[in-house]
Amino acid sequence: MKEILIVGGGVIGLSIGYALTKRGHAVRIIEQDPELKNSCSSENAGMIVPSHFIPLAAPGVISQGLKWMLNPKSPFFLRPRLDPALARWIWLFMRHSNQQHVSNSETLLRDLSLASRQLHVELSEEEDFPLVQKGLLMLCRSQEGLDEEAEVAEAAHRLGLEAEVCNSARLHELEPNANIKAQGGVWFPQDCHLNPHDFLEALRSRIKKNGGEIIHTQVKSLVDDKGVVTNTGEKITAETTILAGGIDTLNLTKQIGLKLPMQGGKGYSLTLPSPPRNPHLCSLLKEGRVAVTPMGEQLRVAGTMEICGSNTSVSKARLSGIIESFCAFYPEFNPSQFSELEPWVGLRPCSPDGLPYLGRIPSHKNLIVATGHSMMGLSLAPITGKLVAQLVDSETCSLDISALNPTRFNSP
Repeated sequence: MKEILIVGGGVIGLSIGYALTKRGHAVRIIEQDPELKNSCSSENAGMIVPSHFIPLAAPGVISQGLKWMLNPKSPFFLRPRLDPALARWIWLFMRHSNQQHVSNSETLLRDLSLASRQLHVELSEEEDFPLVQKGLLMLCRSQEGLDEEAEVAEAAHRLGLEAEVCNSARLHELEPNANIKAQGGVWFPQDCHLNPHDFLEALRSRIKKNGGEIIHTQVKSLVDDKGVVTNTGEKITAETTILAGGIDTLNLTKQIGLKLPMQGGKGYSLTLPSPPRNPHLCSLLKEGRVAVTPMGEQLRVAGTMEICGSNTSVSKARLSGIIESFCAFYPEFNPSQFSELEPWVGLRPCSPDGLPYLGRIPSHKNLIVATGHSMMGLSLAPITGKLVAQLVDSETCSLDISALNPTRFNSP
């Protein structure tokens, strides 16, 4: 049994804690926000997506992003500012937005996602929380959009993933409980969805039952790789320290000289408590980049990617863009149904190549970094937990994670 300290109690930190306590390790998790109100873990779209094998840095993303920058309601915005860290991130993102990078990454992302999906299934059965395994619909209003997604479906088949290109009639067969206004779409049967709140509660409960401890305080600094000092001056030591605090991880990696390029990618969600009709399947709306997820009797609508550093202000224009896109695809709804809802805001930790940071730090042998999952945090959380547990126990990882090395962007 080893003493493990995990900094970060969001979905990644809790998944790591779950995997380590199952192995019998003594785990303490530090999380500064008990409610995770400012975390991207609590009110996200709840999707588990093997269909997302194309990294964020991909061909066409930059040109599309530049067009969207001119529209205040668009799903993408990069907040301009004089910041060397942002400039470096943009430069690295541009370097990786090519087909070669996609080809180098898609097999790894597929393997991570499928392994994580299986762990999600096992965890839902063990801990008894709902996991909906009905697939995801990528919906397209235009023929151009449908043609693009048909190419993604073809790439999915090449990787051995399931995907079906659908016309509007087939969409109605798959989703009879909603009136969808779309040219067509792609159904990814292996995708799933859940309520993030249920998932987080299941992880917390099992960690505590397994003897783990969750401490609510703020970390001030690292003690090399031997633990941390909190804001109250308390020193908490451990044999291994794991940094899994999302975008806040940057404040600690800077202290050890680790150049970890990462930007906060702001997203919003709105949750309708009692929608007039609730779809059975989760969906992504191609033209608006909006995620739609039924969660029991509720319906969550989420979207945008604002590269904004640590800014968590709410853009009313971008919220309007999310709502208008949703209502265009689902005409039984109207914007007035969202007028009294309080929006949720979260900062996704985005690496410039669209791949997570996962591994040990060579200069600090007892320090492990697990962050940078961007929009895939919930989807990849269980496999991240398993891989970190294998690292802690000095086992050969079940997947080759060399491409996720946290030091991959450090200068020689």
